[in-house]
Amino acid sequence: MIEQRRMLIAGNWKMNLSLDEAVELAASMMEYSSATAKLDIALFPPAVYIERISSLLEHSPIIVGAQNIHPEEAGAFTGEISSKMVLTSGGQMVILGHSERRHIFAETDEFICAKVKRAILSELTPVLCIGETIDQRDAGETNRVLKRQLEGSLDGITIEFPGELVLAYEPVWAIGTGRVATPEQAQEAHAFIREWMDGRFGRAGRDCRILYGGSVKPDNAAGILTQADIDGALVGGASLKSLSFGGIIIEALKILER
Repeated sequence: MIEQRRMLIAGNWKMNLSLDEAVELAASMMEYSSATAKLDIALFPPAVYIERISSLLEHSPIIVGAQNIHPEEAGAFTGEISSKMVLTSGGQMVILGHSERRHIFAETDEFICAKVKRAILSELTPVLCIGETIDQRDAGETNRVLKRQLEGSLDGITIEFPGELVLAYEPVWAIGTGRVATPEQAQEAHAFIREWMDGRFGRAGRDCRILYGGSVKPDNAAGILTQADIDGALVGGASLKSLSFGGIIIEALKILER
C-alpha cells in the first residue's frame, strides 16, 4: 500500500495523445524515476493505453492508473471499463469524481460513491476529486460544496488505512483556465477537507493524502506544495510534456530536500 502523506505528483492526460506520443512521454518520464526515492509519481493515461504504458514502466517505480471506472464489476455497459480491467492491465489507481465527469457527464455524488466503493473493494486506490465552481466560491459556499461532495461521495465507506484513499481538491474555476488558487486559498480548502476527514474517519482519514489540482505548473508549484495540508498535485495540461511535468517534480524535490 502506498505510504501515507508521502508527496504524490500525478499526471492526468485526459483525452490527449496518440499511442506513439503517449509511449514517448511515458518513456521520457523514466528520467525522473530516481525522484521516487522521496516522492510518488503517477501517470493516468487514456484507458486504451494503460496496458502499454504499464508494461513500458514495469521495472520503474512510476505508478500507472486509470481516469475512470464503472461501479459494476462486469456487465452490459458498452464503452465502460471495470476495476478488474484496470488492475489486470497494470493500473494501481483511478481518478474518480473529476469535475469534468461531474459537470460534463452529469455524474452524481451517489454514482461517484459507488465507484469509490468498487475501487476500494478491488484494492484499486481511488483519487477522489472535489471542488467548487467560481459562482459557488464567489457566493462564499466553498466549504458547503466540499462538505456535500465529501458526504455524498464517501457515504457508507470505511477505510482502515490512509493509503486506501487519495483526495484531490480541484477548484473548477482553476482547471484548464490558466487561473490558479492562491497558496492561501488552496491551503484553506485542504485544511477544511482534512478536518472533515478526521471527523469522519479518525486518524485514517486525517492522514490521507490530499492533492491540489488546477493549472499547476513549474512556476507556481512551489508556493502550492509548501502548504501544510497539501500533499502533492494532480496535474492536467502540464503533464502532457515531459519538461513541464518534470519541472513540477523538480520543484517538489526541492521542497523535500530543504
